Amino acid sequence: MNEIVEYLKSCGTFYLATSEGNQPHVRPFGAVCEFEGKLYIVTNNQKKVYQQMLKNPKVEICGMYKGTWMRLEGEVQLDERREARVAMMEANRAALQSMYTVDDGLMVVFAFTKGTATIYSFTADPKVIQL
Repeated sequence: MNEIVEYLKSCGTFYLATSEGNQPHVRPFGAVCEFEGKLYIVTNNQKKVYQQMLKNPKVEICGMYKGTWMRLEGEVQLDERREARVAMMEANRAALQSMYTVDDGLMVVFAFTKGTATIYSFTADPKVIQL
């Protein structure tokens, strides 16, 4: 798990894909953390991405770093616990503090409940990591 979190943090910006009906939607994300052994992402409960993940928890993340790229496919679940939001804020304070506070009623976190990350490069075999 740590390898996946560190890889995504190294990317700076990674891209999250969701779907609505038969239309995919991709947008940039930049905050990630590990909490209780699970990978977490954060968003705002007023955004379409929030509604899309509630309706269809199957998502995919893609990021690139130093000539390699990762695809992470899996399923997410909303975690409404304050402790999970605190962990996200502590791990990403510089990126999040201008947008959210832990108790603002907007900040929400999703945990990956299952998934597979694959790290690719042009010079090595893919590396597969199960969440």
